Amino acid sequence: MTTTYGTIPTSSDPGGANLDYIARAKQQIKAGLGTRRPWREMFNLRSIALPSGPSRFKDALARIKTNLGYFRMNYAIIVLLIVFLSLLWHPISLIVFIVMMAVWLFLYFLRDEPLVVFRRTIGDRWVLIVLSVLTIVFLLLTRATANILVALAIGVVVVVVHAAFRRTDDLFLDEEAAGKAALFAGVASSSS
Repeated sequence: MTTTYGTIPTSSDPGGANLDYIARAKQQIKAGLGTRRPWREMFNLRSIALPSGPSRFKDALARIKTNLGYFRMNYAIIVLLIVFLSLLWHPISLIVFIVMMAVWLFLYFLRDEPLVVFRRTIGDRWVLIVLSVLTIVFLLLTRATANILVALAIGVVVVVVHAAFRRTDDLFLDEEAAGKAALFAGVASSSS
């Protein structure tokens, strides 16, 4: 009988691989949701104002472009929530929506490695296209087309209105700028 002090025990349990996958999935969901901006920042009432100046339309378009890039995860959550709420009266559509969300999570958002089908590597662009088409087709087959289109239209209007009215002068457009601004704020407050 030999003792193996100092070795790390390993498990031959095949369920360990499933736990690793679940742990990775949770980590990737947190990382993906980490790109979401704080809701308090998004709905800061002091930052809501009509575009001003002689070129209001240009200002609104610039705000929309900047806000769409900055709050993209928040806007996606809002649109998905509106679609979800519109499907509450269509249980079959809601089930299809939830199943397709799970498929999106596993085949697009949570993948660490390239998708291989019949020994061929499928690129992310093709996965995105195929999943988009399948989602639309399956939801249209549930006969909730009007609800889905109206919900998407409402979601787009809500997003565009918010993006046009939300000023962008207080947004940090990249992490480096945010770090520099925090550093300068700390230096300015210590020198006062």
